[in-house]
Amino acid sequence: MVNITIDGKKIVADEKSTIMEAAEKNGIEIPKLCFLKEINEIGACRVCIVEVEGMDRVVSSCNHLVEDGMVIHTNSPRVRDVRKTNVQLILSEHNSDCPTCVRNGNCSLQSIAENMGLLSVPFRKDWEEGRTDTTFPIIRDSTKCIKCMRCVNICDKVQSLGVWDMINTGARTTVGVTENKEMRDTNCSICGQCVTHCPVGALTVRRDIRSVYEALHDPEVVTVVQVAPAVRAGFAEALGITEKELTTGQMVTALKQLGFDYVFDTNFTADLTIMEEGSELLHKLTHKDEYAWPMFTSCCPGWVRFMKSEFPEMVDQLSTAKSPQQMFGAVTKTWFADKIGVDPSRLCVISVMPCSAKKYECSVEEVNANEGIKDVDVVLITREMLQIMQMDGIHLSDLEETEFDSPLGEGTGAAVIFGASGGVMEAALRSAYFLIKNENIDPDAFKEVRGYTDRRELEVDIDGNIVKCAVVSSLSEARKLIKDVKKGKAYYDFVEVMACPGGCSGGGGQPIKDGEERAGRRANILYRLDKNAPIRYSHENPEVLTLYKEFLGSPLSEKSHHLLHTEQSKWRY
Repeated sequence: MVNITIDGKKIVADEKSTIMEAAEKNGIEIPKLCFLKEINEIGACRVCIVEVEGMDRVVSSCNHLVEDGMVIHTNSPRVRDVRKTNVQLILSEHNSDCPTCVRNGNCSLQSIAENMGLLSVPFRKDWEEGRTDTTFPIIRDSTKCIKCMRCVNICDKVQSLGVWDMINTGARTTVGVTENKEMRDTNCSICGQCVTHCPVGALTVRRDIRSVYEALHDPEVVTVVQVAPAVRAGFAEALGITEKELTTGQMVTALKQLGFDYVFDTNFTADLTIMEEGSELLHKLTHKDEYAWPMFTSCCPGWVRFMKSEFPEMVDQLSTAKSPQQMFGAVTKTWFADKIGVDPSRLCVISVMPCSAKKYECSVEEVNANEGIKDVDVVLITREMLQIMQMDGIHLSDLEETEFDSPLGEGTGAAVIFGASGGVMEAALRSAYFLIKNENIDPDAFKEVRGYTDRRELEVDIDGNIVKCAVVSSLSEARKLIKDVKKGKAYYDFVEVMACPGGCSGGGGQPIKDGEERAGRRANILYRLDKNAPIRYSHENPEVLTLYKEFLGSPLSEKSHHLLHTEQSKWRY
């Protein structure tokens, strides 16, 4: 420990901490722009500079370690002048057309400029022109890029993909797509982590709001919307609603007010996914010599893209079960369409998802149940749906509660935890145990798989059969696991992988709070909903049981295979 002084306050700090860390632990805020803890600590933006007595120059606080006896000033006249100049230089190379920017009101650069009282930029404005392919789900607007390197390091260190890199030389140096490829020609998983960690509006997820409005106002179209489990936690957070005040009923009412004809819960098909994927796992376990192991979950399209680009030889080890999103579309345009007497071609299925990769998934022709008819027509991320509600002047906190429509609106506690890393595994094991033993196990029996990015392992004894399981989130952790499996260092029967750290709760479509990782607290909301759910097992969902009785027959039946399963090896990458 060392003794230092920051802004006149005497502090005892760990000698391995940076000036920024020591200041924050003692309630002293230092502005920052490019910094991301353990990911981007390069001092590129020069906004976090401080003055240290005895040093000739100001230093970046994010990567300068404290030393005993240091006297530090975070807001001295010298610091303010240099910081102001640095921010003005950044603004001179940044397209500051804020009113039309998707990050207006939620932009770190905008906030810093406002807090500093900047009213003008004395330097010539000159920014790089150009955008990546605007039809691809992830779009880069180079006029807004501040070259902070966050996207480069998130993609490299957290997702191990290296889609972004520094390109060109000298004054032309900028951030761009590695090897100057087109985005659709890269190994991008479309996870959107680069978007949620960009401090400005240089990276965005493609907006599909217009397509939804066109469907809503077309009298010939019947609109059906599904809401994913993790979305409800994102809604609550964005609206400032506490966990105790969280209500999906108000969200349903808001969607009704927007004009959707039917509002359903993706939890319904999350339970359906468990029935199909759990049955597939049990089938493979009883025919173990016929398959390669482990069997991987398949509900995350970012993870599926990763497998196809990085380990194509293992794609057949993915479960053939479609994701809950795609199962919902397939069931809606068959069973439900018949129930309401509407031709499937008139149905427009819209998903509200926490995930940018879902926009890719719904466009894959090979995933659809019927040729020429998409399972899902449009995907909106959580941020888009919040914006539509804002555009229509809807305030959720003022609304009465409404139940999801039936018969695709019933979900269980097992379904809602799909939005958290480990949730799919936990839900699958609850039902797999029942399918073998014909009795329920304690729904919290497998809570060891709950967590964040580190690998979690679990051995489950089901009627004398030991099933070795593992859970990871983030693609760098997935890569490590697969390498261990290929080298024979690890063996598993069943592995859950989510592309985003923390699972769907930390998805690329969720609300952005710069500098904060909120997947953990969102997951806690989902676990609370599971704990309080009247039904906590997917195999007890009454509407799913009705679907099998009236239409599908049984899990893995011929009809189930046609509608609810796919071959990822045939997907276009």
